[in-house]
Amino acid sequence: MKKFIEEFKAFALKGNVMDMAIGVIIGGAFASIVGALTDNIINPIIGCFSTGGLEGWTIKVWKAQLGVGAFIMAVINFLILAFVLFLMLKAMNKAMNLRKKPEAPAEPTTKTCPYCQSEISIKATKCPHCTSVIDIDAN
Repeated sequence: MKKFIEEFKAFALKGNVMDMAIGVIIGGAFASIVGALTDNIINPIIGCFSTGGLEGWTIKVWKAQLGVGAFIMAVINFLILAFVLFLMLKAMNKAMNLRKKPEAPAEPTTKTCPYCQSEISIKATKCPHCTSVIDIDAN
């Protein structure tokens, strides 16, 4: 049981798990900000074109009232949240790419045989195609 607790502690304190937990907390706070934006700014603007705003839009099916307006507001909340998260991730990826150093060009692994013009290994001393002996300093 002690080993199990130690393994769980190591798992829970890993960087990835902690980063994910922080992301969930920030995401929840951000969702409340987007909810406030749609409830206090977007919904009243849409409400100017109808009485009661979107929250009051309902459809009566048999004896049930379907809150179509509330569903539309939830979709708008989702789209705003997804769009802002997309922009944030795009900005973060761009910032991460600015910090990366350009990679040095890779060393060549092949060379051309001076006799038959075939591509051969850089370490080859004899061409496998024409069997010519190749000077190591050639190419």
